[in-house]
Amino acid sequence: MQGFDFQVIFDSLPYLLGVGMVFTLKLTVLATIFALILGTLLAMMRLSSNRLVSGVAGSYVNLLRALPLILIIFWFYFLVPYIVGWLTGEGRPVPVGGFTSALITFTLFEAAYFCEIMRAGIQSIPRGQIEAGYALGLNYFGVMRHIVLPQAFRNMAPVLLTQVIVLFQDTSLVYVLSLTDFLGAANIVAQRDGRLVEMFVFAAIVYFVISYLASRLVRILQARTAVVR
Repeated sequence: MQGFDFQVIFDSLPYLLGVGMVFTLKLTVLATIFALILGTLLAMMRLSSNRLVSGVAGSYVNLLRALPLILIIFWFYFLVPYIVGWLTGEGRPVPVGGFTSALITFTLFEAAYFCEIMRAGIQSIPRGQIEAGYALGLNYFGVMRHIVLPQAFRNMAPVLLTQVIVLFQDTSLVYVLSLTDFLGAANIVAQRDGRLVEMFVFAAIVYFVISYLASRLVRILQARTAVVR
């Protein structure tokens, strides 16, 4: 039985980090930004006094949270080309690429979770501050922009970061689309060199270290938020 080969890990680092990890981080960052924007809008819709607007947002959130992510990845991978073809009037499916499809999927899926986080953050703001904003002449969007949302983001920063950690881990599911994320890159090297143990152990260690450091950051943010309050 051959021993654990560290050399195969060192030799593969440029590919694992330069291709796989860059893809994973790029997808995580972009999906987080877009999902946070969409999730905030959905949270505002859910808190709307208009029952139709609130109902639409609530139905979206409940539907997305009730479905497995892997199923949604498949759905959008096959549906997005047809939707783009319909919107552009091509009359046929328009290829959008695996990365674009994955980005749309993770954005729409994570927005449902960011929505609930931001909704809790908005509801944590004292009603008196909102009324004071109206008294100063601000409209609804002015109150949200200058008073509510800044505090909501600060209060919910630890929970938001925790959800980003989950998103980072979930990006490994893009292997079903044959995309080369970090785990996919490790699998390619493992299959090529016949070193499955080394590659998957290394991948597990990398995911653990990044997630652990991010979790420590969450604790720091929680402590600072508690002090501010």
